[in-house]
Amino acid sequence: MGILLSKNTRVVVQGITGKEGRFWTEKMLEHGTNVTAGVTPGKEGEKVFGVPVFGSVEKAVWETGCNAAAVYVPAAFSKDSVFEALDAGIKIIVLLPEGIPVQDTLEMIAFAKEKDAMILGPNCAGSMTRDECMIGFVPFWLDYVYRPGPVGVMTRSGSLTNEICSHIVSHGMGQTSVIGVGGDSVPGTRFWEILKHFQVDEETKAVVMVGEAGGTMEEEVADFINGGGFTKPLVAFLAGRTAPPDKKMGHAGAIVSGGKGSVEGKVAALEAVGVKIATRPAEVGPLLRDSLES
Repeated sequence: MGILLSKNTRVVVQGITGKEGRFWTEKMLEHGTNVTAGVTPGKEGEKVFGVPVFGSVEKAVWETGCNAAAVYVPAAFSKDSVFEALDAGIKIIVLLPEGIPVQDTLEMIAFAKEKDAMILGPNCAGSMTRDECMIGFVPFWLDYVYRPGPVGVMTRSGSLTNEICSHIVSHGMGQTSVIGVGGDSVPGTRFWEILKHFQVDEETKAVVMVGEAGGTMEEEVADFINGGGFTKPLVAFLAGRTAPPDKKMGHAGAIVSGGKGSVEGKVAALEAVGVKIATRPAEVGPLLRDSLES
């Protein structure tokens, strides 16, 4: 049993009849994810790989009891989709699209807090508890990358996560849960909030944080550890060591601005509270192994 997502999670796919929604619904089902419903307005009554399609999330919840949503809709319609899911009582939303306006994201986060719900994303590669539930774009079928094990992973980058998880596996370990928070400047859920769940998960013995230049989430983790909120071994890899100031590097949130958000500052804060820092992805496996054996 991992954190946030499990075999008991009942997933509704918003945008299930679109190209991406259809493709990844098939993959989620292959992984064993309990996809109970899909939603596309005007397509009610259809089925996608045996999954019934409804015209609204409210009806999908009423008919199937779904409690988590995968949002595969264009950025322009994401806010309406998330508000609909929250109004219907969905408690975990994996928000995958890139390019959602910051104002829309802020409104979604505020409404999620009102509803006591969690948004992972936007601009998120997805999340997974191995062999139980996957929502998003996680290539679980690569068994040299993703295997069950004692390491929790929280990440801003999908592609870097694949590489780093391969190093975890190559050193004889695997993952409990992989949680993507997304690469936008305003994430729906912050790293320290994920750490609270890993802290109480008995199967998670250590955590890897895949961060990058920009924002303050990594410094918040240092503050959380300093306050006693997280006590397990933590290994961090932070991309963007050579990122120039005021230049966006790939992700919308990967920008060093106003003298804040540099990798150097993040590293200093994390090292001060005992976090082990990998300077390249290949160092993550050995650092984890040392942490778990010490």
